[in-house]
Amino acid sequence: MAALIHDLVARTAAARPDAAAIVTPHGRLSYGEMWAASGRLARALRESGCRDGDRVAIMVPKSADAIVAMLACLRARCLYVPVDVQNPAPRAARIIDACRPKVILATAASAPLLSDVAAVSPAARAATLGRLGREAAVLDGLSFAFGPDEVASLSDEPPALSGDPEGRAHILFTSGSTGQPKGVVIPHSSVVAFVEWSVGYFGIDGSDRVSGHAPLHFDLSTFDIYGAFAAGAELHIVPPELNLIPARLAAFIRERELTQWFSVPSVLNYMAKLDAVRQDDFPSLKRLMWCGEAFPTPPLIHWMKRLPHVTFTNLYGPTEATIASSYYTVPSCPEDPAVPVPIGVACGGERLYVLDDAGNPAPPGEIGHLYIAGAGLAEGYWEDPEKTAAVFVPEVGRSDGSRMYRTGDLARMGADGQVHFVGRADTQVKSRGYRIELGEIEAALGAVEGLKDYAVVAVDRGGFDGATICCAYAPQDGTELRPGELRARLASRLPAYMLPTQWAVMDPLPKNANGKIDRPYLRNEVFAKQIEGQAAGQAAGAEAGA
Repeated sequence: MAALIHDLVARTAAARPDAAAIVTPHGRLSYGEMWAASGRLARALRESGCRDGDRVAIMVPKSADAIVAMLACLRARCLYVPVDVQNPAPRAARIIDACRPKVILATAASAPLLSDVAAVSPAARAATLGRLGREAAVLDGLSFAFGPDEVASLSDEPPALSGDPEGRAHILFTSGSTGQPKGVVIPHSSVVAFVEWSVGYFGIDGSDRVSGHAPLHFDLSTFDIYGAFAAGAELHIVPPELNLIPARLAAFIRERELTQWFSVPSVLNYMAKLDAVRQDDFPSLKRLMWCGEAFPTPPLIHWMKRLPHVTFTNLYGPTEATIASSYYTVPSCPEDPAVPVPIGVACGGERLYVLDDAGNPAPPGEIGHLYIAGAGLAEGYWEDPEKTAAVFVPEVGRSDGSRMYRTGDLARMGADGQVHFVGRADTQVKSRGYRIELGEIEAALGAVEGLKDYAVVAVDRGGFDGATICCAYAPQDGTELRPGELRARLASRLPAYMLPTQWAVMDPLPKNANGKIDRPYLRNEVFAKQIEGQAAGQAAGAEAGA
């Protein structure tokens, strides 16, 4: 087993330097070129003052430059922190202030966001700024310590580093219930364990052309990148704008002759809904995997009937357990569209537990709380030992100090040992592949002027996009605040995928016997019926227009 993530890449770069590593709409980067470029940038990071364990924020759109930067951080023994360039500045600033990076890497495309972040973030103003890419940046008062010309002049051998390597690899920030994003600290060993298992299980090799679909701040991208590089495969970066055009996504798979596709189910749902996949399409495709949320069985049947030559695998796992912790390869096209596929059994080196409220194993068939232990566990949450201790708890049945992660998911164990996902046990939901804490949306609402009361709930109708996020609110007396205006105000604080899509103006909001907002009533009696009414109206309109 490799000791460090970049050891996986070093082996391939040495063995196949001329093979294509990254393929983008703008060209190809070979393994040798990528390795040399990451070495030069690693040297630039160390010469800029980075030391073991320092953080480097990568505020760069998904690209070859961003992936080179990730490798450079690892080789410089720094933790990289991908920052979504689509984030509103206040949220990006919270991430920067939380991780306090020594260096922030940006491009011309992200310079405006960096400028806005620096205006409100002390940590951003204290960081050294480095610019990637050849495009001219609009500086807006930013002062970059180094750029592509300075990096290109350096040796491609990073400086010699003594002592034990840093065990941490990167920090991925996820939605937090208090409004403050949570930083999950991922060690090298967890990534290496999953990558080496998955490359072996799926049989990925140097002939493969794999998709790079997930955004870099989403941990599915960790498998896209390092799984491809460990096997010597080509990583084909999927342009984010294609997600809104299923026919172009299908054309991308077809034209690039991809052999592997990995994404959240909502993308597959959308492609099925708009019938973007032809019968016996994608002749080069060998395997299709999904992770991040439940994939409804009807669209899975749609895909499997059209692509009988492809192997379909459901992967499950939260960020805190690194990419995925269980797998289920669907043996044949399901016959009953009402029966969900299992999340399966533990990946190599991992262990799954379904426990009752007392912490004892739940009998087969009974619903319990799902826990994960083993090789994939994250270290915990960045600088939050209390939150870490609350969910990373001692593993049952062991006295060696090992831990397990309480996922917050409900599951049941089948008689055959397959685990079946049931749902969430708390207010965290999955929508369009993203994990969202409803409390973070409410925290953003709390900063909006003109609101007297508000609540956010989610309605899960088993549709194509997962949970529907709904907001009920009461404007302050004498204030007129329409849903469109409130949504626009929230858009300055939250990424688009966290914005509610259903609204209700209510004064007062319903309360339960304890005087608290009656969220079950909002969810079941207000929004579920509102959504049903909209669906009925759309169906009637379609019938009238037929």
